[in-house]
Amino acid sequence: MSPKPEHYDVIRKPIITEKATLTSEANGVVFEVAIEANKPQIKEAVEALFGVKVKAVNTTITKGKAKRFRGQLGRRKDVKKAYVTLEEGNTIDVSTGL
Repeated sequence: MSPKPEHYDVIRKPIITEKATLTSEANGVVFEVAIEANKPQIKEAVEALFGVKVKAVNTTITKGKAKRFRGQLGRRKDVKKAYVTLEEGNTIDVSTGL
């Protein structure tokens, strides 16, 4: 299965935080994904781009905070994260590029 251009629209970037590193110990990876992406699309994109088998996909939407910028009230964007659990024996090294 070769990667389609839409797969790069679904998966924006890997998230490398302390919590994301803990999930990698349990055979998981965390990605920032498009807000409109659903779980089957995320699964298909990860399998096509990285050549791995996906066991499960969990998603969460973090609402953007209201912040002041130069006295003006603004909002940060909403972010959707996908916690992807991989099958045994599959790994993705997010510290290297695609």
